[in-house]
This record gives sequence, structure tokens and C-alpha cells, in this order.
Amino acid sequence: MSRWRPPGPKSSPYVTAESYRTLETELKQLWERRKDVTIALSAAAAEGDRSENAEYQYRKKELREIDRRIHYLQKRLPSLTVVSEKPAKQDQVFFGAWVTLETMDGTEITYRIVGADEIDTTGGLISLDSPLAKGLLKKMLDDEVAIRHADQETRYYITAIRY
Repeated sequence: MSRWRPPGPKSSPYVTAESYRTLETELKQLWERRKDVTIALSAAAAEGDRSENAEYQYRKKELREIDRRIHYLQKRLPSLTVVSEKPAKQDQVFFGAWVTLETMDGTEITYRIVGADEIDTTGGLISLDSPLAKGLLKKMLDDEVAIRHADQETRYYITAIRY
């Protein structure tokens, strides 16, 4: 049996303007950090035996991680579509909307639908690719949404939409 797995589905290419700027800033900072790590790596390599040099091994690992993230950002940034305009129908759920939902037990929760690169569940930011966001798209105020997860179904009522 092989360990090969097919690649996962591609994430949506949409991103908010502020998140795009954040990713660009991160890329610039990574290039600056890479310079410092390269200098430290050269100094560690000059110390001699690399097989027992913990500093050298640590810096190599750090450089690999930085290079991996730089490579990802360089490929991802050009493929992103920045969504900065509000939709014409603001009473309907689209990308970038803050949606307040009421659960069946009366609890209210608020989520913002954002791109895959912006996810922050503690801040209420959910991916456009998530089952909840897919279920909410194009719904209107006071609509009921049923989200199926595994063998369970959760129902929500949309109580507010804002952009």
C-alpha cells in the first residue's frame, strides 16, 4: 500500500484588501529575516564539524521553514483576487459579510466570511470554503440555514448581515 494521497481541493482565491496587504508585508519581513538567518547560518558553518553543531542544524531548519513560506506566498499572492467592493445587495450573504446567526437554543454567534488565508476562529473569521459559509452564501435576512456535519444537522437563523 502506498502513502501517496491525492492533493486536497484548492482553496478559494478570494481575499480582503487588508489581508492581502498583510500577506505582502509578511513576505517582505520573511525576506529580511532570511538575510539574518543566512548570516547566522554562515557563522555556524564556520565553527567546524556540522554534524554535531546544534546552531548550524537549527539555522538550517529555520531557513527551510522560511523558504517554504516564501515559496508559498510567492505562488499564492499573484493568484489571489482582492475583493474590496461591497455587493449591490447588502441584505444577502456574500464574501466579506459579517453574519449574525441564532442557534435553535437562542444563542447568537457572529462570523465573517473571508478567504482561506484569513481564517481566525477566535475572531469569528471563517473560510469561504467551510461548510457553514457555503450554506450561508446567497441567503437573506431571517432565512433558516441547515448545516450537515458528519451525522448531525445544525439549524441557524440569520438575524443580521452587515458589510
